[in-house]
Amino acid sequence: MKTIVCPIIAMILSIMTLSAQSFNHEIKTEGSSPMLLGKINNQGLAQAPYNEWFSKNYKEYVPKQSSIDSLATQLPSYTITLFMGTWCGDSKREVPRMYKILEESNFPLDRLTVVAVDRSREAYKQSPGGEHEGLNIHRVPTLIFYKDGKEINRIVESPRKTLEEDMLSILSKNYTPKYSSVMLMDDVLTKKGTSYIAKNTKKLIKQFKDKTQSLYELNTYANVLFYAGKQKEAIAILDFNTALFPKEANTYVSLANTYLYLKDTTNAIKYYQKSLEFEDNKEIQDKIKELNSIPN
Repeated sequence: MKTIVCPIIAMILSIMTLSAQSFNHEIKTEGSSPMLLGKINNQGLAQAPYNEWFSKNYKEYVPKQSSIDSLATQLPSYTITLFMGTWCGDSKREVPRMYKILEESNFPLDRLTVVAVDRSREAYKQSPGGEHEGLNIHRVPTLIFYKDGKEINRIVESPRKTLEEDMLSILSKNYTPKYSSVMLMDDVLTKKGTSYIAKNTKKLIKQFKDKTQSLYELNTYANVLFYAGKQKEAIAILDFNTALFPKEANTYVSLANTYLYLKDTTNAIKYYQKSLEFEDNKEIQDKIKELNSIPN
């Protein structure tokens, strides 16, 4: 009997240990501040060095009581997934506020999943557990609300008003998140692909013109795709961004930088040169000279 029971007990203890270790995994890299990666909880955020900003911002935030009262009756039927970065300024500000709102609304925290994403170039805004996959996480924090397993809406990076007011707007189905241009582009890319974007640029510009406030909206999205191994898609979006913001030098520089990373010197020089039509930049001029001096 002992030979049967002991291995079973050992296996149970091992599973319990692995379960405990699956939360609040910390990464330390020489020359960089530590960060949490993967699934985390408020216990991890209450530990040093994260408690320096978490505790302070939690205590200082005072949500509107009327909003809290409304959320207390409506929010418990939802589940929430939060993607954040312990290295991200917006996350440091908004995540403690979110916890304050949820706790004062008596929201059951077992219905909340918090995932910390990476800041490294190789895994930019990704989670080692793959929780980000298919969810278009291009900025953090991203707070996603689900009902019966289906996404209802999300708050991206920061609220339009206050977090509690934005939450109520989501529950009342009267909310448009920031960076709606990225959600639209992700839908186009997923359903129709890169060739459709290239062939229908003029048509798409009409759709995106009023939805896109800054060239950096699609730029950031393209960067996330690129470091997720979707280079073709990233190039397509950066190219479209040059058509959407044709007089912005940085759109061409971003496209040139991407081609340079892919060792496509010809296209890198082409778009660096194009950027100089809109902004005189000695650094770019020097980069072009450097690239032209490299033997083929």
